[in-house]
Amino acid sequence: MEYRVEGDEGLTQTKSGSESRQKSGNYVKRTARFLWEYLMLTVGSAIAAFAIEEFLVPCTILDGGVVGIGIMINNLTRIRLSLLTFALNIPFLIVGYKVLGRKFLAKAGFSMVVFSFFLEVFAPMQNMTDEYLLAVCFGGILLGIGVGLVISFGGCLDGTETVAILLNRKFDFPVGRTVLIFNVIIYGAAGILFGFDRAMYSLLTYYITSKVLDFVDNGMNQAKAAMIITNDGKEIADMIYRRMGRTATILEGEGLISGRKEVVYCVLNRLEVYELKKLIKEVDASAFIAINEVSEIIGNHIKKKAKEETAKAG
Repeated sequence: MEYRVEGDEGLTQTKSGSESRQKSGNYVKRTARFLWEYLMLTVGSAIAAFAIEEFLVPCTILDGGVVGIGIMINNLTRIRLSLLTFALNIPFLIVGYKVLGRKFLAKAGFSMVVFSFFLEVFAPMQNMTDEYLLAVCFGGILLGIGVGLVISFGGCLDGTETVAILLNRKFDFPVGRTVLIFNVIIYGAAGILFGFDRAMYSLLTYYITSKVLDFVDNGMNQAKAAMIITNDGKEIADMIYRRMGRTATILEGEGLISGRKEVVYCVLNRLEVYELKKLIKEVDASAFIAINEVSEIIGNHIKKKAKEETAKAG
């Protein structure tokens, strides 16, 4: 009788083939996710541009932030809104890169370029309406949908939010309050230049956009609290600190069925939620995540601790 015994070499080849297939599958998933993300950024940017050019601009109704400044300059100088929006956002992109990193720069830059492109595409088209109330309602709804999609997939159309995040990290100044101050100044200027009825229409549009964005992005409030239930609490907390500059609190918990667990609690802003989800999937795809709105934050001991650790590391 003859016996055939496979040695370690055969086992190694089988294992190598399995790892190769797994890597190939992961590559396909990453590629598909990458294409889907950028497709959604494109769709969101196009919808936002359509709302601006076909509803708001014809009625001299302003959006907030950089786009609002661009609309004012466009009305006064007739420089193309697409060029103004892109040019005005460049300094904010540089700031955003320093604050939020390369991934933010790539997605925000892509979104802003696509947004400017579609502003140029929609500019010569016939306006949807000249009725102010219709422009406010439908323009605000479409703008909220577009901006909500962009933010949901990690992009950004308005660079003023990056400055707000920077001020929040440097001086602990609330992000929402900074954005509100920006917009109050813009709408005040619009009232002086174009009449206070336009400023009031713009403010109403901003309110509608905020509410729709709240629905699309699952929360317009800047502050979010994330509670992550996982087996790898220390590793997730370390990655949150290293990659996002946020500290976290690790609590001990016990599931009724799953047994002992670690609970990671951290507070962040809405632009960081997408990055947090990706980060957690890398470490523990089975982690349970609950993200809630935070209406008020009292105390700043967490940020002080982070600054002290950074100083020690330096």
